[in-house]
Amino acid sequence: MEQQSTSESSQSPRLPPSQRYLSVSVSDPVKLGNGVQGYISYRVITKTNFPEYQGSEKIVIRRYSDFVWLRDRLFDKYKGIFVPPLPEKSAVEKFRFSAEFIEMRRQALDVFVNRITSHNELQQSEDLRTFLQADEESMERLRHQETGIFKKKPADLMQMFKDVQSKVSDVVLGKEKPLEESNPEYEKLKHYVFELENHLTESQKHAYRLVKRHRELGQSLSGFGKAAKLLGACEGQALGKAFDELGAKSETLSIKLQKEAHQLLMNFEEPVKDYVRAVQSIKATIGERANAFRHQCELAETMKLKEINLDKLMLTRSDRVGEAEQEYKELKAESEEVTRRFETIVRRMNEEIVRFQEQKTQDMRIAFHEFAKGQSRLAKSIADAWRSLLPKLEACSDTS
Repeated sequence: MEQQSTSESSQSPRLPPSQRYLSVSVSDPVKLGNGVQGYISYRVITKTNFPEYQGSEKIVIRRYSDFVWLRDRLFDKYKGIFVPPLPEKSAVEKFRFSAEFIEMRRQALDVFVNRITSHNELQQSEDLRTFLQADEESMERLRHQETGIFKKKPADLMQMFKDVQSKVSDVVLGKEKPLEESNPEYEKLKHYVFELENHLTESQKHAYRLVKRHRELGQSLSGFGKAAKLLGACEGQALGKAFDELGAKSETLSIKLQKEAHQLLMNFEEPVKDYVRAVQSIKATIGERANAFRHQCELAETMKLKEINLDKLMLTRSDRVGEAEQEYKELKAESEEVTRRFETIVRRMNEEIVRFQEQKTQDMRIAFHEFAKGQSRLAKSIADAWRSLLPKLEACSDTS
């Protein structure tokens, strides 16, 4: 059956881009296991007419580490492309399994996969097809076969991440002087990334404070509502009823504030935070470009030394000329391949930054529009609620 499917796939005519589709959704998070062994699984549903895929629809179960596997594979194979970022992994269990955290994680993973499937190069990845189609046992075997990041101990991982972060920061900030690429456009890109990270981080910090403020105000109104109702029970009929309604309105507004806080978190703070993570991904790509440039320069220097040595051997008619010529030939081939890889990174990054800026403009416009719409809706609800109480409170004042 599998052979037949493969044969049919290879014979399928290639669809024009306008007719091709690859749609993925991440849904139905379920907690499995307990304590440190506990994790969340997700249902990943793929719908496509790509001939390379096994049928038009496929449903698989994935966990967070499977998404990490995909991200790492893409980052390793597609140098120069801004591989979409993943949400952070919470180490605190009480947050890790809270309903809100699970939903934020699910939404971020959905965004992660769909950014990959909408990318012209990444959507062709064999690793993506494996991720979207392999059964759970095969996926687990693939994770454990990795010789890189998955084989390292936690302490080694932390040190590795610190080293990478330090190196990337040095590259972005221009602290690494040796073998530094001198390109005005590249310098402009690094400055843009550094500034963007600062502004996004500041925006995300204030978005977090807004969410917190809404929640605290909601909690305060809930407490005030209960107190007003108790106070109303101690008063006369007219005033007591007014206090009771004041308490009810306060509790209703408390619920509205809590809901708006959640909407603000999901539709504003999280999208901004996702772009903070996206900038980290760009910085990692900048680090890869710096490494590729450095490697290219080092090979060029080595080639010069090999060429000088070869000339000396030829002048002295040494019997090592043949061996030296072969070494020089192999080094030249390696140098040409490294140069091609570096040029590919540069080309991809030039394309990627344009795509990133266009996507960021669109996503930020939606996020800020949702923010303004939510605040307007909330302000109207609060104003309407208090306004409806004024005649009753004024009537109590007139009666007294």
